[in-house]
Amino acid sequence: MNLAALNMQAWLAIAIGIAAMVDDLKRRHIANWIPAAALAGGMGWQMGLNGWHGALTGLAGTAVGFAVFLGFYLLGGMGGGDVKLMAGFGALLGPGGLLQAALWSAAVGGVMAVGALGWQKLRAGAGKKSAAHKKSATHAGLTEKEAAVKDNDSIPYAPAIAVGVWLSLLA
Repeated sequence: MNLAALNMQAWLAIAIGIAAMVDDLKRRHIANWIPAAALAGGMGWQMGLNGWHGALTGLAGTAVGFAVFLGFYLLGGMGGGDVKLMAGFGALLGPGGLLQAALWSAAVGGVMAVGALGWQKLRAGAGKKSAAHKKSATHAGLTEKEAAVKDNDSIPYAPAIAVGVWLSLLA
């Protein structure tokens, strides 16, 4: 695909997806401005394309995006930032595009989970974390709590969401 041929919707999805991935991978948290930017950009895109009908499409996409991951959040399997990010992308994609993106995100997330399990098995085979590792993490400027979060075995889901959105735009 020619980069010049990408439309504003794709550029918004790329920029927001990259910001969310970087934030989630670095801090294991998605700052509120990222889903807010997705919501504002998505609503602007939808309204610019179809006026008030576009606003309704954006709102419907937001509701579907929120609902898609709400159950996972309530069960403790996903963070609130992931739910808000998907709602923001819902405004950009509309309800139909969001459902397709959610399916892609689930597939990418599944591949990530399998990779993470394999990585855990490799690490477990190499032995337990040493006290020196924990000491070096705290000397690197991280508090013990931050080092524990960084070593957490949870999977940051923003990369799966972003890639899922991008794949839905390509499909």
